[in-house]
Amino acid sequence: MIYFPNAKINIGLFVTDRREDGFHNIESLFYPIGLNDALEMRLSEDGITGLNVSGEGIEKDVSDTDNNTVLKAFRMLKTDFPQIKDVNIYLDKGIPVFAGLGGGSSDATYALLLTDYMFNLQLDEDKLLFYASLIGSDCPFFVKNVPQFVYSRGDKMTSVDLSLKGFYLVLIKPPLNISTQEAYKDVHKTSSPFDLRKLKVNDIANWRCYVKNDFEVHLFEKYPLLREIKDSLYDTGALYAQMSGSGSTVYGIFEHKVDLNALNLSDDTFVWQERLER
Repeated sequence: MIYFPNAKINIGLFVTDRREDGFHNIESLFYPIGLNDALEMRLSEDGITGLNVSGEGIEKDVSDTDNNTVLKAFRMLKTDFPQIKDVNIYLDKGIPVFAGLGGGSSDATYALLLTDYMFNLQLDEDKLLFYASLIGSDCPFFVKNVPQFVYSRGDKMTSVDLSLKGFYLVLIKPPLNISTQEAYKDVHKTSSPFDLRKLKVNDIANWRCYVKNDFEVHLFEKYPLLREIKDSLYDTGALYAQMSGSGSTVYGIFEHKVDLNALNLSDDTFVWQERLER
């Protein structure tokens, strides 16, 4: 059985304050996109659960060790449901790592969904959301996998009526990895200058004036290439461009398909373009 964990982009990201538990409170709008990994599970013949990882970015810290979120998700369910048998898990990465696209969180959540299906656990959405929240702050989003306004640590959410269907999305990730710890270290906190729940697609050309990512302030100063990419997206005709999450991907939203050659990117830059379908 094969599932295809998809990525997401952040539209706006406000870091509002630091919590007593060491995490930060944020506000953002998560939007699912088509870029995906492939996750397969097969019953193990030797009674041992294993994970094999291949694809985009595996040499940069996507491990097949016990720390991998996919194994964590599977073993969490196996602990609570002893009827679950051992499996061989194959994860082929199409979503780059350290990119701010939620690949690891999506993989873990889809591991829950795939295990639930394979072993007929009949978990309802509330139970899936509970298990996902135990793995990571972004994981619950991928249970619902529709546009959501997220807040608190990013684990609380409410649905929003926003559709970018028909627009073209361009993702650019240079050969630069930014960890979550690095991104949060020097972030400039804000006080939610705009309510992202009120975002309207018919005003997309003006989003750049009020829909911000707080990580851009210090990360653009530290890594000028990210600012250059954002500027190049606007120069190429993007209606809106922004860094996604706390990673090193910068995206642009366009009305028409883009000639990627016009961006003059280096060969080791990850580039993705899709026509949004939801």
